[in-house]
Amino acid sequence: MNRLANATSPYLLQHADNPVDWWPWCDEAFAEAKRRDVPVLISVGYAACHWCHVMAHESFENEQVGALMNDNFVSIKVDREERPDVDAVYMTATQAMTGQGGWPMTVFATPDGTPFFCGTYFPRANFTRLLQSVTTAWRDQRDEVLRQGAAVVEAIGGAQAVGGPTAPLDAPLLDAAAANLAGEYDATNGGFGSAPKFPPHMNLLFLLRHHQRTGDPRSLEIARHTGEAMARGGIYDQLAGGFARYSVDAHWTVPHFEKMLYDNALLLRFYTQLWRLTGDPLARRIARDTARFLADELHRPGEGFASALDADTDGVEGLTYAWTPAQLVEVLGEEDGRFAADLFAVTDEGTFEHGMSVLRLARDVDDAAPEVRARWQRVVGRLLMARDARPQPARDDKVVAAWNGLAITAIAEFQQVAALYVSPQDEDANLMDGVTIVADGAMRDAAEHLATVHLVDGRLRRVSRDGKVGEPVGVLEDYGSVAEAFCALHQLTGEGRWLTLAGGLLDTALEHFAASGGAYYDTADDAEQLVARPADPTDNATPSGRSALVAGLVAYAALTGQTRYREAAEAALATVAPIVGRHARFTGYAAMVGEALLSGPYEIAVVTGDPAGDPLVAAARRHAPPGAVVVAGAPDQPGVPLLADRPLVDGQSAAYVCRGFVCQRPVTSVDELVAELGAAPGDAR
Repeated sequence: MNRLANATSPYLLQHADNPVDWWPWCDEAFAEAKRRDVPVLISVGYAACHWCHVMAHESFENEQVGALMNDNFVSIKVDREERPDVDAVYMTATQAMTGQGGWPMTVFATPDGTPFFCGTYFPRANFTRLLQSVTTAWRDQRDEVLRQGAAVVEAIGGAQAVGGPTAPLDAPLLDAAAANLAGEYDATNGGFGSAPKFPPHMNLLFLLRHHQRTGDPRSLEIARHTGEAMARGGIYDQLAGGFARYSVDAHWTVPHFEKMLYDNALLLRFYTQLWRLTGDPLARRIARDTARFLADELHRPGEGFASALDADTDGVEGLTYAWTPAQLVEVLGEEDGRFAADLFAVTDEGTFEHGMSVLRLARDVDDAAPEVRARWQRVVGRLLMARDARPQPARDDKVVAAWNGLAITAIAEFQQVAALYVSPQDEDANLMDGVTIVADGAMRDAAEHLATVHLVDGRLRRVSRDGKVGEPVGVLEDYGSVAEAFCALHQLTGEGRWLTLAGGLLDTALEHFAASGGAYYDTADDAEQLVARPADPTDNATPSGRSALVAGLVAYAALTGQTRYREAAEAALATVAPIVGRHARFTGYAAMVGEALLSGPYEIAVVTGDPAGDPLVAAARRHAPPGAVVVAGAPDQPGVPLLADRPLVDGQSAAYVCRGFVCQRPVTSVDELVAELGAAPGDAR
């Protein structure tokens, strides 16, 4: 029976025609397992997952395997991106049982959801034997199966416990986190650790803020080198922009080709801030082209941003993206073909499969002579046209609230920085203007979609697709990331509506997700009760729910002057602080927000009749200390607390600078403002 045909999730829809009688995650599925007295098989994955596709083709599309599953199990298919709570609980179980995790995730559970055997990808022969073994164990060794499940649930409960030790997230801990990252830094290739290598966006954002606060040159060097290495590597799409999920090697050459919204949103934010702080032309280009990728490839007009582009094309990974020297010559001609092969390190031996190469930037083009840059851009355009004629990867079109929040925040920051640096004399001024226009439209689409479609009766829903909101309720990361995004929009636009919406989301999170001692659960107190209530404090591929919430709380407190939100943020960070100094790679977003609190954060209000063109506004945004909020507009603008009771000074624009709710006298010159923000007056770019 096809029970997935009406699913919101593209991943579930991919399995709608399998010979497996799949159920979506629902109470009825577990009731059916209880009625039949059979185990539940829970298969968790996502649409862009390569090995999920492999297991689907090998096993779930096979009639014999389907018959085994249908005869002996109730099989449930779960999109981890729709149900991160379900994924978190069973991933913890999988890691407890096997020492590792990943997707596809394969879990066997009792009819009450208690897991008793977990794994990830299984080849068809192994999976068939496993199905037979579990069936036999359920029939003949039921007591042992139940004991195993009880032990796993106990382990999950311990792993997800709240109420552990707390400590202030102070300067020594943040210094220790930066030192910890420096100790794990790959000085040759950039990044941290060895293969596979994931883009460490949250750690890089933390290091930039740490450098800003302390002046530590090592933190800036690690961030710059890693940013350059990724941007020159195959993990970055040298033709269309956008980053792949990870590199299978230590030097960023061969990616796992899926492109995720959350990675690109966080990386856009990193390259934007690197550009703001250093003026680096490579950072500028990567920020611009990543913003363009989000707007062109992932934005759904009238909605938000899609979740991902698939790793595979027609079942073959990398089919769209890899090249041989002969293919370059075929598209470009002999001379430009050789130029492109040298520029993009495409060799006869290849860096990928079957003699193909993934394009990576082997030569410096950002500082090259104008004629070299012109030739490079011409080559890129022609190769992209040829590549667009190839089969293309599928797109996961569902809109995830938290990830759209990350994208909105990143684009809002990009818009501000682009306004600082781009002038009509720049050779790419027209291109940059075009990107900022389409990115702005995509950002506003996404924000409106979240505010009007995902917000239902004051509560967030996790996903939507084709304009229709899904049933899964929002988790903590959704509330935190969307609230932070609305705070960023408030700063960009000066519109009070976004701040009001952010406050409502934060109030809901404080009411429904709070645990004891300043901690937070990832699911609401009135959400579906699973075998354990997840409460993971660590950042992984995306900010943890706790880190995302803290970021929203800190920004909102600074924008409104309401100290209770700051106090809630400090208490929540205190629950993460014991992890920060020891495991910095898994607390990057929390440490980033910790830097903002330690810096102030600064609250900067510029009263002006020209928010877009006033030099004071530009100086405030250029020199903003870590985590600072900046609002500009006419005095006493409705819905903008930072502009309340702050008049012009002798008829002139004025900047009001506060730090931790303690304010300085207003200033009217750029030099005075820069001095108050702690930068040298001559450092205005």
